[in-house]
Amino acid sequence: MNDQEARRLVAQGWMDKAELALAAARRDYAAGDMALAVNRIYYACFYAASAVLLNEGHQFSKHAGVRAAVHQHLVNTKRLSMQWGKFYDQAFEDRQEADYQALTVFESPRVQSRMDQAAAFLVEMQHLLKGI
Repeated sequence: MNDQEARRLVAQGWMDKAELALAAARRDYAAGDMALAVNRIYYACFYAASAVLLNEGHQFSKHAGVRAAVHQHLVNTKRLSMQWGKFYDQAFEDRQEADYQALTVFESPRVQSRMDQAAAFLVEMQHLLKGI
């Protein structure tokens, strides 16, 4: 197995984790845990973006690195619309708020909207991963 094949295999593993995180967000949402759903929504996007970036030979050890690379390697090159870059940023900010602010309340419609956007984001990442 060459390096590109190995990267592709690991990238697909990250995409699988993204799908599992989105499924967990849906379960958490259905159970009424909006903060945990928000966390899982972000991680679904983070795993998917990491898969695409890794497949292209980029690796990062911090969330900020992945976030910056989404803009540098995907949005700024016009392979991903600015709308998705803004969505990724908002998902990151929402997760920060959900995880680190004890009194934050996320309304159900907002979380449902973010979940729908995350599902579409994962489709976009799959397209980039496959070179579509």
